[in-house]
Amino acid sequence: MMKTARYQESIQRYLSQCNLCPHHCVIGDGKTGRCRVRENTKGEINLLTYGIVSSMGFDPIEKKPLYHFYPGKDIFSIGSFGCTLKCRFCQNWEISQDLPNHYSRMKRFAPEELVMTAASKKGNIGIAYTYNEPTVWFEFMLDIAAIARKYKMKNVMITNGFINPEPMDELLTFIDAFNVDLKAFTEEFYRTLTFSSLEPVKETLLRIKKAGKHLEITNLVIPELNDQTSDFTEMIHWISTCLGGDTPLHLSRYFPNYKLNQSATTAEDLKRLYNIAKTKLKYVYIGNLAGNGSQNTECPSCNSTVIYRNRYNVLRSGLQKNGTCKNCGEKISGFF
Repeated sequence: MMKTARYQESIQRYLSQCNLCPHHCVIGDGKTGRCRVRENTKGEINLLTYGIVSSMGFDPIEKKPLYHFYPGKDIFSIGSFGCTLKCRFCQNWEISQDLPNHYSRMKRFAPEELVMTAASKKGNIGIAYTYNEPTVWFEFMLDIAAIARKYKMKNVMITNGFINPEPMDELLTFIDAFNVDLKAFTEEFYRTLTFSSLEPVKETLLRIKKAGKHLEITNLVIPELNDQTSDFTEMIHWISTCLGGDTPLHLSRYFPNYKLNQSATTAEDLKRLYNIAKTKLKYVYIGNLAGNGSQNTECPSCNSTVIYRNRYNVLRSGLQKNGTCKNCGEKISGFF
């Protein structure tokens, strides 16, 4: 079934505007917005992918990545199709950009089904909306999240942050933790490589912080495109000043994919940016780089290792149950 989309307004007969994300797509009858999953049918915008799941499974929470939100636990992860952006370097383009021709023959899940699946595994902490951009799945995600909350499950969103303030505020009532993909810190990068803009993403980050929700940030480092020292330093300064120096940052290694053929990020470049980030941020990690030694969580006060990570194997031997360092008693930012 299709679901009537939220945040839409009629422009004229059979012409409607979607106000979910900052694109504000004006959609004609029989057409879709940029996300290609919200379609106008005789003046009413509907979500084509309500109930349609492209992938699901139980993942380590570290895979999202979230390192400071119940580390070592599993979370039921689900995704669908579509995205608000058109990143030339997309790492999940098969489900975000290369969409099915039709959805009529695909199985649709009820929100209750997915919540019950999440509840079926002992120790699972909740549900993560991930893989593609969950914003375009807004109505289905909210329906699931509301039920999951009743079962005392955590709701986690892995997002590009490109969403309008009003729907974002509605999400904040149900989502407990976010990892936001901050792709760069220049409007030029966002405009030319994602076909969107930076400012709405910054606004989303500020709203998450103000709401007191758990926040971690991922930055995919692409050689020569977003690894300039000046731009990166400005981004780190903004994060530390506006979001707090205890905001975990994940620097992720880029590999050529989709429509971009830049060389893979070198270990040296990642370490250079890591060192810059550590001047202002307490918790910085390097991802997609085997054996780099920058996946452990260290106490910002005494530098002892409180959480050891070997891929997705987690040992919290240096952390007290109350989230403090066993060595010096420093409170480690996050939920444990």
